[in-house]
Amino acid sequence: MGAADRAQQPPDGDERGILTGWLAFHRDALAAKSEGLTDDQPVERAVTPSALSLLGLVRHLAEMERAYGVWALGPRSELEWVWGSDTDDAEDDIDCDVTMVAESMRGWRSEMRRTDDALSSHPTLDEVCDGNGFSVRWNLAKLIGEYARHNGHADLIRERIHGQTGE
Repeated sequence: MGAADRAQQPPDGDERGILTGWLAFHRDALAAKSEGLTDDQPVERAVTPSALSLLGLVRHLAEMERAYGVWALGPRSELEWVWGSDTDDAEDDIDCDVTMVAESMRGWRSEMRRTDDALSSHPTLDEVCDGNGFSVRWNLAKLIGEYARHNGHADLIRERIHGQTGE
């Protein structure tokens, strides 16, 4: 993904445009940090003793897309996690290995599309969502916060692995 293809910081505007703009920006930032690596680099650990890896972050953010997007914005149902459970922390998943990279990237992209579809069914940000009982606004802010926090981790991991940093 070239810099020209990535979502830029959103301009000032209406609340929905700003929130969805920041979500797109942070999703693209993680995608860029995850590209151009050898097959085994996405599973390299940040530093010992941490089990944190880029692949672990991608898997964790797929779970966050599910929890605060797909499930929260959808009809009332039981939350079914993508790979784990509410007690499994995919960002520190010590079992990440190279055989999981392609499936994990597909799963993350699928959850993003499903979140966007669920979001399009809510005309206002004030609506209380059936999934978790919080507003669309709250769920979007939570999801953006997850990406912003973990993109900082991804930047440090990418720099250690490959020497590359940046938005």
